[in-house]
Amino acid sequence: MTKKANVIGVSMVKFEKPGRNEPYEMMASKAITGALADAGISFSDVQQAYASYVYGDSTCGQTALYRVGMTGIPIINVNNNCSSGSTALYMARQAVESGSTECVLAFGFEEMQPGALGENWSDRTSPFQWIYNGFNELNKELPEGPVALKVFGAAGLEYLEKYGANRDIFGKVAVKSRKHAINNPYSLFTNEIGLNDVMNSPVIYPGLRRLMACPPTCGAAAVIVCSDQFAKKHNIHKSVQIAAQSMTTDLPDTYDNNLNLVGRKMTENAVRQVYEKAGIGPEDVDVVELHDCFTPNEVITYEGLGLCAEGEAEKFINDQDNTYGGKFVVNPSGGLMSKGHPLGATGLAQCTELVWHLRGEAGERQVKKAKVALQHNLGLGGACVVTLYKQV
Repeated sequence: MTKKANVIGVSMVKFEKPGRNEPYEMMASKAITGALADAGISFSDVQQAYASYVYGDSTCGQTALYRVGMTGIPIINVNNNCSSGSTALYMARQAVESGSTECVLAFGFEEMQPGALGENWSDRTSPFQWIYNGFNELNKELPEGPVALKVFGAAGLEYLEKYGANRDIFGKVAVKSRKHAINNPYSLFTNEIGLNDVMNSPVIYPGLRRLMACPPTCGAAAVIVCSDQFAKKHNIHKSVQIAAQSMTTDLPDTYDNNLNLVGRKMTENAVRQVYEKAGIGPEDVDVVELHDCFTPNEVITYEGLGLCAEGEAEKFINDQDNTYGGKFVVNPSGGLMSKGHPLGATGLAQCTELVWHLRGEAGERQVKKAKVALQHNLGLGGACVVTLYKQV
């Protein structure tokens, strides 16, 4: 029989701009220690660990975890681009549900450089080459630029043209996210911005302005996953159940349009599997943390997750159904746009935020009576992880 997997401990450090952060191993060890304390267990109770990061040499996970302790357990290093943190969580959940282990740690961290994301290896085939090829076929008139700016900028332009939406929807999403972040002490940005601020900020690529893009960020987060039996044995009473989870990758029709190049089809496939497994629909969800690396992607993802119908994101935004008092509260943390996006930590920080809401521990940003939470974490190249959490 498949066992149930529960989140019993979460923690993160405040995200910082590159150059203002502590070394990755110090950030990670603080997050791990915090998650252990939150769960009320010791490191010796952990039987396996998954370490997620993108920019670092092999076995950085061991270096970080050894600051907490050296118990000889398996430590697996995970790199799945921006979905690395959720990939580590996915593997931890699988390990518990399979019965191969009772208590697993997933932790993630990142030390990033200023500026747009780039590639570290120029002497071998790029993992984004197929994306470049697809982009160039679809967008012969758009200029060169960093891969993320190109594909998300083009996706935003295609969305506006296809559905006749006003371009200010991308600015309204940024304003909403920053407003949420004001109440998050872990967020990088906590100052309010207005729609004019966003729409008049510098253009960084056609369809994208600076305040529509998440900042490069450094940080760490950690999550502890265990079985029902482990929670009972250790008298743990604040578990949050991973009710359903799915990871999807690209299909041949990813090349068909810019929206699929940035993960729309992966998102649709992943969330469908999650809803089917959990036996619920989007109408049952109270709070959402989704991958808003650029505000056009948040807009596209509203529809991909079924929060609104295809082509209706503009109405969804204008009706304020993406914030407090609406149908859903989306990115109460401030999202990647405001909280920051340290790649290896992002998915686990999303999990941490949602667990706090389901426990009623989110402070001034608490979503009232939150019982079901949905998480979406995307990595170009590609992978999409969607996770559904429930109160136990």
